Amino acid sequence: MSLTMNVHPIRIAIAISVGAALAAPAHAADYYAGKTIEIVVGAGAGGGYDIYARTVARHIGRYIPGNPTVLVKNMPGAGSARAAGYVATVAPKDGTSLAAIMPGAIMGPLLDDRTAPLFDPTKVQYIGTASNDARVCITNAASATRTFEDALARKTTIGATSTNDSTRDYAFMHQHLSNAKFEVVAGYKGTVDIGLAIERNEVEGACGWGWSSIKAQKPDWIAEHKVHVLVQVGLEPNPELTQMGVPSFDKFVKTDEDRKAVKLIASQQVMIRSYIAPPETPPEQLGILRAAFDATMKDKQFLADADKQRLVVEPMTGAKVQEMVAKLYQTPPDVVARAKEAIKP
Repeated sequence: MSLTMNVHPIRIAIAISVGAALAAPAHAADYYAGKTIEIVVGAGAGGGYDIYARTVARHIGRYIPGNPTVLVKNMPGAGSARAAGYVATVAPKDGTSLAAIMPGAIMGPLLDDRTAPLFDPTKVQYIGTASNDARVCITNAASATRTFEDALARKTTIGATSTNDSTRDYAFMHQHLSNAKFEVVAGYKGTVDIGLAIERNEVEGACGWGWSSIKAQKPDWIAEHKVHVLVQVGLEPNPELTQMGVPSFDKFVKTDEDRKAVKLIASQQVMIRSYIAPPETPPEQLGILRAAFDATMKDKQFLADADKQRLVVEPMTGAKVQEMVAKLYQTPPDVVARAKEAIKP
């Protein structure tokens, strides 16, 4: 005996559509289940970027379907452009590799034409940025340079790292655009080493160090008045620093042309702790990672963890950072040329 079943075509189509909709979230969960996501930090262990990345890594996995393991490793070099170049060109392109990079790596190909770029900042995929920050110049308690006016009048030794790094670029920017008498001692591996050099009186201070990083790395410097904060740089004055009486660098810049150059250089501070993925990251995985990052930035456990470590969390979405970087690379050539001159040794 045979049975004949008459099923309406519309019902078949509805069944297929519903089945696909139910399968989509399951597929997303299955994709990351059992996988490991690696965050490559473009700075040494113990520094501000490392502290932030490890804090993000402790929480972001809860917001990724499949709950993957998230590991952090350090790859310092070239102002974090080495880590960015690795993720952009060598690392897997499947949504399991990220880099935590300094803004100098993003600005380097625009402002530093002395070295070949290790990656294209306009092509990588931005997951988001954890904070923006003011950058400051500081000196230790033993230094006779206690204000920025003092720095205009006397020679002050300033520790710095390599190219594409704010500690070097901002020191020369202050030197060139305000005639600060900074003697820049470059070659330190990162702010951890610069901090030790300041404490040992090998150098008197540093410039271009993020204010939130100093508070996270060296809370005793602030609490015990072990450093003088000379000047701040940002697109807008930092309220805490302003309340402390720390002047903005604009006060010491004399021309509109130079102010435009400072604004371009300081634009990077809005995306100071950016996380990137390779250019070829599949759209589905990119969407998952961006959504997880945004959710982490609002997560109560993450925020409590960040607060405990004195980390400032002022995030920006990956799509917004992507848009900002594209606009920066469309800056008028004359402004770019002046900014390049400002940060040259």
